[in-house]
Amino acid sequence: MLSPIKIGISSCLLGKQVRYDGGHSHDRFLTQTLALFTQYVPVCPEVECGMPTPREAVRLVGDSDNPRLVTQKTNIDKTHQMKTWMEKRLDELSSENLCGFIFRSKSPSSGLYRIRVYGDQGVVRKNGRGIFARGFTDRFPRIPVEEAGRLHDPKLRENFIENIFTLKRWRDLLETDKTLGGLVAFHTHNKLLILSHNQDLYRKMGKLVANGKAMDLDQLFDTYEETLLKALSLMTTLKKNINVLQHIMGYFKKELTPDEKKELLTLFDQYREGYVPLIVPITLIRHYVLKYDQPWLKTQTYLNPHPFELKLRNYF
Repeated sequence: MLSPIKIGISSCLLGKQVRYDGGHSHDRFLTQTLALFTQYVPVCPEVECGMPTPREAVRLVGDSDNPRLVTQKTNIDKTHQMKTWMEKRLDELSSENLCGFIFRSKSPSSGLYRIRVYGDQGVVRKNGRGIFARGFTDRFPRIPVEEAGRLHDPKLRENFIENIFTLKRWRDLLETDKTLGGLVAFHTHNKLLILSHNQDLYRKMGKLVANGKAMDLDQLFDTYEETLLKALSLMTTLKKNINVLQHIMGYFKKELTPDEKKELLTLFDQYREGYVPLIVPITLIRHYVLKYDQPWLKTQTYLNPHPFELKLRNYF
């Protein structure tokens, strides 16, 4: 990476005492582990739009698609105040080159999923999205987003982190080598990573790059970026990873000894059956890549998509 990955984040997750009750929601994984590789851009919508700390709690009221932000006890409408601030803040964030955003869960301003919306006659629907979170995702639909609470799920954590690291590599390419040759190299290095997410989009992106000379360069890069992020948004699965692992094994068919082949296939079966995590067959494959000097596989980000310090791919 040319520089740390810039990530937007709800300020309370960094331990800042900005919640309505004067508290915080400090997340140690984010501040002590992921922070080694990121530069956080903290945002607290409620404080930054002018609300004090501590303050009366707010909630979403009305239509789930266009709710109002209202104080819980005094019923003061804060929607205009929030949206006026938000318009300016989103303009500022557009210049930050963010590769992701981590939101505080269950927040009427920042929650991404299943936020309570209070309707007429006391009906409460858990289908809302925080006002700022909705504004951010509408303004920046290609930036990966996640809630801090969901990052406790190892699969969701890996998928989000893989997304932000891939987007950072893509942004570095845009800054240093926005050429057809640069795109070909990027796609070549990320082929197996893309394949692990979606085979159809993998094929589509291959055809797009192959026909790149026939397209305007800006249009080519924009279409590729859109398809790349669409592919990455689709979760990898055990079946998809097995497909990629078997694909990789094909590169060693002339080099592996019978015992090495048997060992690798045994690890594939153990991974398939849930006895070992993905990192186990990946580690052995990395060994064979170096042992048998496979230059193409050495460049594949699938084998090293994120730093080992993050301890991903260790779940069952």
